[in-house]
Amino acid sequence: MPHLAAAFNLARWLTGNPADAQDVVQDAYLRAFRYFDSFRGGDFRVWLLSIVRNSFLTWVRDNRSGHLVFEPGLTDITGADSWADPTPGPEAILLEQLDRDTLTVLVAALPAEYREVLVLRELEDLSYKEIARIADVPVGTVMSRLARARRALRVAWHRHEAGKAAS
Repeated sequence: MPHLAAAFNLARWLTGNPADAQDVVQDAYLRAFRYFDSFRGGDFRVWLLSIVRNSFLTWVRDNRSGHLVFEPGLTDITGADSWADPTPGPEAILLEQLDRDTLTVLVAALPAEYREVLVLRELEDLSYKEIARIADVPVGTVMSRLARARRALRVAWHRHEAGKAAS
């Protein structure tokens, strides 16, 4: 099952929970196997993630039409990990987990079209061009959605931190 982790990761972020993500991924793999003869070469991962996205859109329409609204259309280059304490203590581990949990909640609260490009770019490390093919939008749209997603995430993070400081 090539690229299963990437497919599940995208579906989980799009659907919002692992159980629904499993349904979407299962449907996507069935479609991929059924229509494998239509694959015309190129990047198989991009082709498969496009199918996952389309399966998600079908799933939303069939299962959650009134619940979800979706309109189609960690390390940095400086090696931030090298700044981490090689032997973090329990407090550092707890703080890191809290930050990770907060980030997960904040990303999940983003609009679906922002969350989609953010996950594909930052977690799946796809290029703008690959994301554009998956999302079936122009590269410029991917770039603007990604910039808006990052800005919205930054604002949400600052609000969260300000709320913690006020408490």
